[in-house]
Amino acid sequence: MNDIDPKILSQAQHGDEMAFNEIVETFQTPVFNLCYRMLGTAEEAEDAAQESFWRAYNAIQKYDPARSFGTWLLSIAAHYCIDQQRRRRLPVTEMDEIMEETAADTNIPNPEHAAVENEHQTQIQELLDTLPELDRAAIVLRYWQDYSEEEISLALNISISAVKSRLHRARKKLATVWENKSTTTSQVERMHNGSPAF
Repeated sequence: MNDIDPKILSQAQHGDEMAFNEIVETFQTPVFNLCYRMLGTAEEAEDAAQESFWRAYNAIQKYDPARSFGTWLLSIAAHYCIDQQRRRRLPVTEMDEIMEETAADTNIPNPEHAAVENEHQTQIQELLDTLPELDRAAIVLRYWQDYSEEEISLALNISISAVKSRLHRARKKLATVWENKSTTTSQVERMHNGSPAF
């Protein structure tokens, strides 16, 4: 993720609202995407993104310039979303092969493609909803924000070994859920398309 111009950041830290608006414009898409993957609906993601920027605005004086600003900001968003998930007691995440299988080909703009893309996004969200909050956050940061294990460690305030463990466990669980879902779907299709004996 591209970081912010230090001059803009300095102006925002000194109370310049126009500079902070520029920060919002720069990061609104990655923050919204993170919130969407964490919470599952556009409406909740929009509210969470706004709350995350509000929290960043109020805490920007405490920002440590030694850290990536993008990591700091997404850390605020991830922790807010984790809190929201815990409040509603939802489990939560995602994985490599599934990402590739459900990745959209943006070079084919047509109604059929849009329907397939929507179905893929629904499948991804259903998978994400099966994981615990921190596991989901780690997966979202890894696969949607392309964060390294070290950056995820900083964003979620957990050790690198904990990040590795959570990513491994989450990928394993997602693979199992995906396989079980695929098996169930193919069994149902066989029953609809032919003799129940098959």
